[in-house]
Amino acid sequence: MSYALQDTSTMLRRTLRHAQRYPGLSLGALGMPVIMILLFGLVFGNTFAHGLGGVGRGEYINFLTPGILLMSIASGTMSPAVAVCMDMTEGIVARFRTMAIFRPAVLTGHVLGNVLVTIVSLALVVGFAILIGFRPDASVVDWLLAAVLMIALTFGLTWFAIALGLTSKTPEAASNVVLPISLLLPFLSNTFIPLDAMPSGIRWFARYQPFTPIIDTLRHLLLGTPLDNANGWLAAAWCVVIAIVGYLWAQKNYNKGTVA
Repeated sequence: MSYALQDTSTMLRRTLRHAQRYPGLSLGALGMPVIMILLFGLVFGNTFAHGLGGVGRGEYINFLTPGILLMSIASGTMSPAVAVCMDMTEGIVARFRTMAIFRPAVLTGHVLGNVLVTIVSLALVVGFAILIGFRPDASVVDWLLAAVLMIALTFGLTWFAIALGLTSKTPEAASNVVLPISLLLPFLSNTFIPLDAMPSGIRWFARYQPFTPIIDTLRHLLLGTPLDNANGWLAAAWCVVIAIVGYLWAQKNYNKGTVA
């Protein structure tokens, strides 16, 4: 166990150093959610608030922020997918396999590195949201539960993104294959508008996709909005399912020794 932890720590340091040397993806993951909260909160906030029944901009920012927090997590999946694809295509993984290291450490280092970067991104979003009018009504316990939920989702989505990256033959393809997670699903959820304001077909999809119950749970924890008890359990279940499927799929692809 001590060797496994030591190898995982080494791979985590490797991931963080790569993030320092090639900051483009990390800065994008950190900066894009901040841009989104400022854009939809300040620039479009009054328009969206008026279209949702004349609520104030502050109320809309409260509604918006939990969805942007989820978008922070989703947008951070591109970096580990590209990084692990580069490891596979450039031959460094073949080199690691000749060394006496704990095999899962390579992928686990990517996962833990992305979790740390995403935590910074979430803190930035919360900070900027408060600056523009976000006023959460959450106790310390509520904040802790929200943090656990967001970290669990980050952990699961990162494993899933790594599994997708391992199926890609080029880093460019890896950056595209995660777009449904990083872009499509967050937009086709109740991030920006309530489900009742959507057309029927999109509303059905948004209601039953995994991100919607997680956003609802975050709104309940941070703002005290009503929540069906099943939604909280459903959000936790989605995090567990995504993590298990992503982990098993990633390990299977990694152990194949191919990128196809």
